[in-house]
Amino acid sequence: MDEHEREPGRETRQPDGAELPHAFAEALAAFGRHLSLERARSEHTVRAYLGDVSSLLAAAARRGAGDLRDVDLTLLRLWLGEQRAEGRARSTLARKSASARTFMGWARREGLVDVDPSARLQSPRGGKSLPHVLQQGQMRRLLDDRGPAATAPPAGTADDGRGRAPTALEAAVRDRDTALLELLYASGIRVGELTALDLGDVDHDRRTLRVLGKGNKERTVPFGQPALNAVSDWLRRGRPQLVNEASGTALFLGKRGARIGQRQVRETVSQALAALGDTSARSPHALRHSAATHLLDGGADLRAVQELLGHNSLATTQLYTHVSVDRLRSSYQQAHPRA
Repeated sequence: MDEHEREPGRETRQPDGAELPHAFAEALAAFGRHLSLERARSEHTVRAYLGDVSSLLAAAARRGAGDLRDVDLTLLRLWLGEQRAEGRARSTLARKSASARTFMGWARREGLVDVDPSARLQSPRGGKSLPHVLQQGQMRRLLDDRGPAATAPPAGTADDGRGRAPTALEAAVRDRDTALLELLYASGIRVGELTALDLGDVDHDRRTLRVLGKGNKERTVPFGQPALNAVSDWLRRGRPQLVNEASGTALFLGKRGARIGQRQVRETVSQALAALGDTSARSPHALRHSAATHLLDGGADLRAVQELLGHNSLATTQLYTHVSVDRLRSSYQQAHPRA
């Protein structure tokens, strides 16, 4: 089974390969089910929580603990101290301590512990690092020129050096990659939201997407004419070349005809960004960050951007205002004679 398809709660081994004590393994599995089924957390989020908690329980087991009631404040602090000694970043330590608090709080509510020792656990504030944002000129080169989707054969195909015409499969993949790049930037949706899109989620007349976000919350997201053109080209020319019995209603397909996976989208975006030559960004999230920042630069309302991105908290969206301010400050310092 691929690591991305692993069932929640299956991570029961310590880093040295030894099994966790039975009580720990059972609690970890139950916590995974709680996050996945009751809290409706994404697979990625569940995996991150379970990784952090598994690390904590492994550290507890090495110190002789075999029951959750043995996990006290001292042990939690020792575990974080180990992580710090291994050179973990402050943001990572903050995330791990948050995972521990969530887990121990759940264990207290479930009656697995009598008191929650993590209530007194302090951790360094991770702070919010500014996301990588592409300049609007970079986005124009990436999308208007179609980036590598128009100038190079897809990954895994050969070029005979004689300017041969692309095969039907190569042309289909290029249409798909162009469409998904356009849609990621136009809508600001997450990769998981993109790969989950079905044909019926696209309203061509209204130019909107029906998106199922974190916590299974549905929202409607608008997109522009260039993205509509690219999606229409993909549906008219590209998708029919890849569709088969495994395709179902998926909007975007992999080369074998099944719904495209997140890893393939990440690779596609990474290759497109690398081809720009003047950015270190490689993640699809850079397109989401760029969409949000460019909207705010253009005068969009902060709450409208929050709704577009599917953020639960306005504070998360406000991070992009800091990006805009930093860009303004940089331009000011370069241009103003008394900066």
